[in-house]
Amino acid sequence: MGGKKLKINIKIDGRVYSLDINREDEEKYRLAAKIVNEMVIRFREVFHDKDSQDILAMSAFQIALGNSKVQQVEERNLFIGELKNINDDISDFLKEKRKNN
Repeated sequence: MGGKKLKINIKIDGRVYSLDINREDEEKYRLAAKIVNEMVIRFREVFHDKDSQDILAMSAFQIALGNSKVQQVEERNLFIGELKNINDDISDFLKEKRKNN
């Protein structure tokens, strides 16, 4: 996977954005655009009176909020994993200590 670049066009809310990306990241970019567009559609159905800027802002906020929640879960899982490792180390130490006494 060399750093081969690829030029793609992403359409978000009817506007086309040209991007130079790493070839191996294309699927991620297209999925991200799809997620944004789906969110925009959902907000447009609920908030008919809002303009594109408001809809895009609400979509960006909703996606950022979801990302924040995922990060919190990941951080909590890392912390729990570290606690388990410390607990295992203490248990191993105590077993070894009992064996030597």
